[in-house]
Amino acid sequence: MTQSQLTDLPESKLPQSNAVPAYEGPTSRKDNWWVEPFLIAFVFTAFGIYATGRAIENNLYEVGPYLSPFYSPNLKDYVPWWPLSPAFLILWIPLSFRATCYYYRKAYYRSYFMHPPACTVGMFKGKGYTGEQSFPFVLQNLHRYAFYVATPVLLILWWDAIKTLYYDGSFHMSVLTLVMIANCILLSGYTFGCHACRHIVGGKEDCFSCPSNESKVKPAFQAWQLVTKFNERHQQWAWTSLFSVALTDLYIRYTCVDPNIAFQLF
Repeated sequence: MTQSQLTDLPESKLPQSNAVPAYEGPTSRKDNWWVEPFLIAFVFTAFGIYATGRAIENNLYEVGPYLSPFYSPNLKDYVPWWPLSPAFLILWIPLSFRATCYYYRKAYYRSYFMHPPACTVGMFKGKGYTGEQSFPFVLQNLHRYAFYVATPVLLILWWDAIKTLYYDGSFHMSVLTLVMIANCILLSGYTFGCHACRHIVGGKEDCFSCPSNESKVKPAFQAWQLVTKFNERHQQWAWTSLFSVALTDLYIRYTCVDPNIAFQLF
């Protein structure tokens, strides 16, 4: 059944295939299947606590040319009436992009909702999955629009990293600059490898081999192939970029305390 067919069905006829778990009772799996969902839940929770704490801290996020990715772009001068940390004006954008990401959805559905926690393991919830038709899960369909607003923020992060190469009238290089550039590379791999990007560049085409539309479809197919290479490692991009953005912020925070640990190379 296609997504459009599922959407057109009345609520009374939505598929209820998961209303009764496919694997009730104890699982026959002998491996430590619970380790992965446990670690994912632990990392998600730890990152959420750290990011929220840093946003509330509203301090130690900018020193010299270096600006924390949690506070970029820094909008405090543009909205002086804003009573809270300027990070809250920004963090909802990457949060919405990651929360609606297809990979992350699988990860936290398994880790937090246990629905199901792993393959061939009984679900711990009673109500079945119905195509994300109900609130709040219907908001998952906004992933494409979250991509639209996340991309400009990523470009700004690239500018933040590049501008640390030239300031005070001369070129500079530091370990912190290299860390910021590495963070942008990982974030770019994650962002431009997402399913929404694949759809935009070529996935929306009905036929890649139709000769009547070759001039339009061939470039789209090539772009789609490029994005697919990133998409094939979407899970790895998702995790490495999550760690890199937190570590970059942490590095900048401590650089605000002691600028020497930026380790200026020239």
